[in-house]
Amino acid sequence: MNKAYRYYDLVMALFVTTLLLSNLLSSAKIIDPGIQIGTLKLVFDAGTLIFPVSYIFGDILTEVYGYARSRRVIWMGFASTILMGSFVWLAGILPGDLEWQQYAGQSAYDAILGGISGLIVASVCAYWLGAFSNSYVLAKMKIATQGQWVWTRTIGSTIVGQAVDTVTFFVIAVALGVFPFSLMLSLIVTNYIIKVMIEVVLTPLTLRLIQHLKHIENEDYFDYDTVFNPFRVDL
Repeated sequence: MNKAYRYYDLVMALFVTTLLLSNLLSSAKIIDPGIQIGTLKLVFDAGTLIFPVSYIFGDILTEVYGYARSRRVIWMGFASTILMGSFVWLAGILPGDLEWQQYAGQSAYDAILGGISGLIVASVCAYWLGAFSNSYVLAKMKIATQGQWVWTRTIGSTIVGQAVDTVTFFVIAVALGVFPFSLMLSLIVTNYIIKVMIEVVLTPLTLRLIQHLKHIENEDYFDYDTVFNPFRVDL
């Protein structure tokens, strides 16, 4: 477990970056592409554009490096999200410069980032449950399939993980007043569909990256003896 890897830190950095960016975008804008299924409007928060990529990196981490190393990265993302949310909140309560108040103002800050505290609470809860569900399902499917059919577990784990993540996130976010209740069902359905579709569309790229990393790192980890306790951070 003490083996050194060339690209593990890079994948971790990209994973955390996409996670933080998705939280900022989710707070900034709700997108309406003008598509409707019956009475259900397919609207989604802007974070959906980038968040599924974090699951792709999560798949790569578990598939190549194993559940335990993926678990450490998940906790790193958890801590980074809380850190970002804390400083966005702190910046919001500190007094603004008079010139800044004239061209932007506290109301603009509050409108875009003021709800990020509730967003972060919803995000870390959903992210924690969804990311560990994704990693666990992929690790178990890898053993069940004896390492064959990688695409079945990258997509299968996403179907489970994104369902847990999406429902948890929007239920908590709506309860905390981040999004209106009237949009909750539309946001859940649309976000889930988009997230799974992005995973499916990017599957060829994901498989190429996994194959490339397995070759470079000389690693294809199987979690036969892994302790799947999500609260552990050691290897």
